[in-house]
Amino acid sequence: MPMPRKALVSVDTTPSYHVVSRCVRRTFLFGVVDNKDFSHRRDAIVARLAELTQLFCIDISAYAIMSNHYHLVVRIQKQRALDLSAEEVITRWSALYSLPVLSKRYADGEGMCDAETIEAIRQIEERRARLYDLSWFMRCLNEPIARMANTEDHCTGRFWEGRFKSQALLDECAELQAMAYVDLNPIRATMATTLEESDFTSIQVRLDNTKSPMRPLLLPFAGDSHQTNNPTHIPYNLVEYIQLVDWSGRQIKAGKRGFISADIPPILTKLHIRSEAWLANCEGLERNYHRVIGSAARMMEFCEKFKQQRIVGITAARQAFG
Repeated sequence: MPMPRKALVSVDTTPSYHVVSRCVRRTFLFGVVDNKDFSHRRDAIVARLAELTQLFCIDISAYAIMSNHYHLVVRIQKQRALDLSAEEVITRWSALYSLPVLSKRYADGEGMCDAETIEAIRQIEERRARLYDLSWFMRCLNEPIARMANTEDHCTGRFWEGRFKSQALLDECAELQAMAYVDLNPIRATMATTLEESDFTSIQVRLDNTKSPMRPLLLPFAGDSHQTNNPTHIPYNLVEYIQLVDWSGRQIKAGKRGFISADIPPILTKLHIRSEAWLANCEGLERNYHRVIGSAARMMEFCEKFKQQRIVGITAARQAFG
C-alpha cells in the first residue's frame, strides 16, 4: 500500500528529497517525436524552475531534464518561509495565483472588521505553508508545462504521470549520492560523454560561471562566493564534488564497477563511503532504494517513526554508508 504523501515528505524528518516526474506512458515528449522537435519544453522547465526558486522556500541542489522525465534534488527551507512577513507571503503567492478577496483587501490596507481580518490572516498563513510544500511546488512546476504541451499537441488529458515520485534523503551522504545520481543522468543514458556536454543539468550550470536569469538558483556549496545571500549551503567543496562526479562518470562509461581505479576521490574516503557501493548507487539509486535513502541506522529510525515493518534499501545502505 502506498504511503501517504505527508509521510513520504515530512520536513520534520528531513528537508531534502530526490524527486522524479515522468511523462505519461514515459513517452519521449521532450525531444524529437514524429519529426517534430520538442526540446524547447526542456528549456521551459528550466525557466520555470528559475521562477519558482525565487518564490518558493525550496532550494534546488541538483536537476536533470531528460527526454521523458526529470529529476530534482531539493531542500525545503521551512524556517525561511516562517520568517517571511505577511506582505512577502502575499507578494510571492500573488505571482503564482490570484489572491482571495479578503487577502487582497488586507494587502491593500482596506478597513475590515475583526472577523474579516482573522480570516484574511488565516488565508495568508495557509499560503505561507504552501510556499514550503513540495506538492505545491511540483504542481506549480508541472501544470503550466502540461498546458503548453497539450496546446502544442492539440490534445487534452494528462501530460505527467499522476503522482511524482519522491525519496527522502535522511543525511548529508544520501543527499550527495542523490545529487551525483541526478547529475550523471545524461552520461548513464549515453546522451553525453562529459559533464560539460550534459545539457539541462545542474552540473553543467555549476561548471559554467555565466549567470543567467533563465537558470534556477542552485543551493551553493560551502565557500561558494557567488551566492553569499543564501545562508544555507551544501556542506562540501564544489571542486571536490565536481571531481567526484567526473570520476564516477568515467567509471560508469568504462564499465569499471568491478575494477575501481586507484584515483578514488578523497571525499569518499573522508565520508567513509565504499567506492563500489557508491558507483552501484550512481547507476541504480532508484532500484536500490525506494522511499528513503540514508544510513541503515537512519532508515531504521524512519521505519519505526512511520510504523513500517520493512523498507527497501537497508542492504544497499549497509554496503554504502555502513
